[in-house]
This record gives sequence, structure tokens and C-alpha cells, in this order.
Amino acid sequence: MVPSLRNAFNSSFSTEKYEAFLHDLNSAYPDAIEFRVAETPVFIDKAFRDKMIEACESIVDVITDEDFHSLTQRSIPPGETVPNENAHSHMIAFDFGICLNSANELEPQLIEMQGFPTLYGFQVFYPDHLHKHFPFPDNYNQFLGGYDRESYLADLKELLLGTYDPEEVILLEILPHEQKTRIDFYCTEQYTGIKPVCITELEQEGKKLYYQKDGVRTQVKRIYNRVIFDDLKAQKDKLGNFVDITQDLDVEWVPHPNWFYRISKFTLPFIRHPYVPSTWFLNELKQVPADLENYVLKPLFSFAGQGVVIDVTTADIELIKDPENWILQKKVNYAEVIPTPNVPAKAEIRIMYIWKDEWERPRPATNLARLSKGKMIGVRYNKDKDWVGGSVALFEQ
Repeated sequence: MVPSLRNAFNSSFSTEKYEAFLHDLNSAYPDAIEFRVAETPVFIDKAFRDKMIEACESIVDVITDEDFHSLTQRSIPPGETVPNENAHSHMIAFDFGICLNSANELEPQLIEMQGFPTLYGFQVFYPDHLHKHFPFPDNYNQFLGGYDRESYLADLKELLLGTYDPEEVILLEILPHEQKTRIDFYCTEQYTGIKPVCITELEQEGKKLYYQKDGVRTQVKRIYNRVIFDDLKAQKDKLGNFVDITQDLDVEWVPHPNWFYRISKFTLPFIRHPYVPSTWFLNELKQVPADLENYVLKPLFSFAGQGVVIDVTTADIELIKDPENWILQKKVNYAEVIPTPNVPAKAEIRIMYIWKDEWERPRPATNLARLSKGKMIGVRYNKDKDWVGGSVALFEQ
């Protein structure tokens, strides 16, 4: 993406440097990083950065429209509506593929979005270690929106804690110490004081929730929510008894669980922008495209790429029993844009927004990147490959 930086990085790279970096990265929380960390960051110039932000802001225009709430009411599955919804999602992530357009030019294309937290803590911790082992120009870093490390962490802490003390706020997850992203929970606790708590550890008394903090029964007043209902349903039998969080409980949410659905694949058909692929609800599709090989079929209510049909056929569409819960999305052409010692890698950039209660709009803050040499971004498509995995984009400032 920035040839001079890419050439300098690749020419100075060595396996020994990479292994030393990984050793350092894993030393604070041994065995907490279960996903593969890529050998390189992604270098992004101002022009490409601004294209992604332009697309994000056009989507934010839709999200902040007065009709958005009614448009997305159907997005929440029956039985999963949680009371006391906030006016907006405190965190939003936009995933862009680095793609080739019809003129063979690089451009971002939105792949997905989510009104849900991602690695907001780890994406400080990881670049800190990256900079120790691989020198970069001072005018390149992971932050957006005018943030630097100190101002970002200050706003993140304020966003998560609200008006409460850290012991009154929890990061709620399903078996947090078994999650592949648990490193983020530990980093979040390091930066904000918020403890990761399993949903099975909650205690309920009337509308109030409690947890054990160092042996002391402590009231939960605010929840940094990382629970995905799909995951909760899948593990229900394994978990045993746990508090039903769809009740009317005396807690604040950040972000509220309903926004996981409102800002999601469900939102894509409402967006019109050159950097957002054409998308339709399957039940509203007037005619099946003749060139189905240029489309991808996605279930609305699944996560981590589960159920996605890459090579779509008419038979696949005919087998769908609930077309209102599926979308057909124009396929994008990822560019093999990152030279590596063997074959080039593709990349996806996640732009991460935060939204304090007093703000009219969310603001871009930081990012993460994922590198791939497989058919899709994700572990199952990149087994036994190098220069793939979790990473970060370093933006020209």
C-alpha cells in the first residue's frame, strides 16, 4: 500500500525478529493469544484512509437518521430483545476489504459492520509491542480521528465506566477465559480496571445483579457486553443455570445487546455508497442474478462467517426456507496487495468507532487488520500459511 515502507519492512524482516516479537507479546499474559498474529502491519496512506472514513460516515448518516430505529426493529430475533435500550451503540466496527475495482484500482469495499465491541484493548497493547521490535516512521500509527495513545485510552475508559467505579462495571462474556479473544479482556482490565465475568457467575436479587469481586459480593451497575446470543444458545447445555439477561434488569449496558442486530448485516441493504457492495434481503429480491458466481449468500443471524455460501447456485437459494433472514451481497475482489516472501496476502481493515452519550455522532478511533492468503479471511481458510492472521493498519497521519 505504501511501497517505500513495505520494501523497507520486508528487506529488514527476519524470522528471529518475528519470534522475539511474539515472545514479548505473549510474556505478559502467557497462552492468552490463541489466534495467529501476522508477521506484518498494513501501511495505509492518507488517501486510502480517507476513502474508508468517507464510507463509514455515509453509513453513520443512515444510523443517525430518525427512521433507523423503526427500519431495524425486525433485525432483533424473537425472544432476544433486551429492555432499556440506549439511544445509540457505544461501539461500531466497519470491516473493509482492500479490493480491486473494474478499473483495476485499489479501493475499500465494506464487507460487514457490527454495533458490538471488538479488540478495543488489544489494539493498544499489540501495537505497543510491535513498535518495540519493528521501527516505523513517527507519522504512522493505528489511531484515527485525531487520537493518540493517551487520549484514546482516556476516552475508552470514560466510555466503559460511565459514572461508576471500575468494581461496579464488568465485562460480561460466556466463559471469558476460554474465548479466543480473551487477551482483549485482560488488556481491557489492565487499561480500565474492568474485570471479565462469566454469565454463569452473575447472581440476581430482584432486578439487581451481583458478582464476586475478590470474595466480596458486589453490585453490577454497568455491563460492558461481549455476549453473543448465538454463542449463548450454542453453549446453553454446557453452561447450566445462568441469569436471563433479556429481563428488565437494573443495569446500564455498553453497548446495549440490541445494537448487535440493528447495526449488522441487516443494515447493509439500506446503504447506498460506491464502497458498499449492492446487497438485498433475499425475500425482496425481484430476480435471481444471472451471474450468481459474483455474489455471496449470508445468513443474518450468525457470526464469525458461519453459514456463508461463497459459490452460490440457484439451488442454494431455492433451499432457503426463511429468505427474510438471508442477504445476497455482491462479491468483491480482494487485492493481493501485500508482498510477502512467497505469495502476496490480501487484507481486511476494521475501522473502530466509539460513541459517548453526549456526542451526536460516533467518532473513528482505531483499527485492526486481518491478513489472508485463503479464499476468505479467517483461520479455517489460512491453515499452514505464513504472513496471515491478526494485525493492525498503520495510517499516515
